[in-house]
Formats: sequence, C-alpha cells, structure tokens
Amino acid sequence: MGGTSQFVVASFNLHAGVDGWGRPFDWLEACRALEADVLALQESWRPDDGPGLAETIASTLGYERHEHSLASGRVARPDPRADRRWMPSLDWRSVNHSLYLDSERPLSRRVTRSERFRLAQPGSWDIAVLTRLPVVRTEVIELGRLWRDRARRAALVVWVEVGGRQVPVVATHMPHLTYGSPLHYRRLAGALDRVVGAGPAVVAADMNLWGPPVRLLLPGWRRAVVGKTWPSWRPHSQVDHIVVRGLSMGGGEVRPDAGSDHRPILARLGLP
Repeated sequence: MGGTSQFVVASFNLHAGVDGWGRPFDWLEACRALEADVLALQESWRPDDGPGLAETIASTLGYERHEHSLASGRVARPDPRADRRWMPSLDWRSVNHSLYLDSERPLSRRVTRSERFRLAQPGSWDIAVLTRLPVVRTEVIELGRLWRDRARRAALVVWVEVGGRQVPVVATHMPHLTYGSPLHYRRLAGALDRVVGAGPAVVAADMNLWGPPVRLLLPGWRRAVVGKTWPSWRPHSQVDHIVVRGLSMGGGEVRPDAGSDHRPILARLGLP
C-alpha cells in the first residue's frame, strides 16, 4: 500500500532463533523477507555475553529497537542426536529441551544437573518492537505472572507516527490457556483502554489462543490476519494474531515456515 497513511505490521515468534533441538535457523532473513514497517517479536533471545536477536535484526535491517525482558534462562547448543524433525518427542519431564526458563520458577535438579543445561547459553527471553517509523514514546504494561507460568507477562507499547498521527503498536506474548490466561486478557483489555484509548491501535502478538476467544476477550478489536500459524511444519491452529482498532485493513497473510515453531504473520493497515 502506498502513501504516508499506510503501513505494514508483522509479528514473529522467534523461539530464541533455534529449533527444538537447538539448531539455529536463518531468523535474520526471515525477518528481512517480511519487509515490515513495524515488526513485533516474541521469544527474542538476548545472550548475556553479546548482541541479541532483536539488536542484530534492528542494526542490520535499519530498525529502531525497543525491547522488554519477560524471563531469563538458557538456550541449548545443537543436539548431536537431532534428526529431520523440528523437535524431539515432547516430554516436559525430559532434560532434552532447547530452551530453559528458570528465573520465575525453578527447574528440577535433574534438569539443572544435566550436561545439556550446564553447557547452554545464559540470556534473556524478550518481547520487542522494531520500527522504521518515527517513535513518539513508549510504555510497558506489566501483567504479572500466573503461578504455573515461567515468565512475567507484559505488553510493550510503542507509539509510532503514521501520516502525522500517533498510532500505538502493542507487542505482547500471552500465557497458555491452561495457565489461566483469561485473567491476563482481562488485565490487558483494561490496560489498553486506559493506556491506548479508543483511537487507532494495533496489537501484534503470540496470543497462545485461537481467534474467536481472542475476539471475545478483547472486545472491539478486529482480526487483521486469519490463517493457521502453529506448528509451523504442519499448522492446524492460529495462535499468532494482529488485531486492530480504528484502522483500515488492506490484507493480511500467514507467511511460510521460516524455521521457528510459529509462522510469521503480517497485515497491511491504514488510517481512515
């Protein structure tokens, strides 16, 4: 879409830049291919000893970066036993994960004593907003932690300038339904009414929830993208969403598998 009142928003859960075995994928090229004006990232990894994914993407592709940590932990090195599958058989009792989060809830001693955990890279598990549009201001909405969750949840709000007007773009990563996420949805809906107001706005996120209940829990917001996003290799559900209020929608799409367990999404939006 052309003109100064149109812009492209994308969202991508990076899974710390690795698959379920710890093998890196080309997350930089995946983000480049989106050609977004504003890019919301979930599970963006920031190691303790060097630049993180969001920082590298921003500096390479010409974005301004805003980032907020939800948890800390470790990312494992590639597992030499890896096969063609994206991940080993899912078993949370196993030590063979690629991503360990332990800042909010301790892991078992069996996990922390394992060689795979001890050799893993420490760092921070973040959400981020990258933008090529001018930034007016930012704010973080703290949502707290549900007792079963391994992360503190929050929403990062970045007001960007579009066509001479301020449009808030909200990035978040919601907890799972089995953890009691409707409580956080209520907190988010109330906070958005207070912080963002009733004007044009965008929420781009891994919602960990299907489209119809998202609409019920965030009344007044419309889905800009409809399509299956998870798991990326054979998607059967949409848990990644871009929802808007007060904006025109010029098309939304789910992009092909890019290496994460989630597929990237994007929406072409405009001010009325």
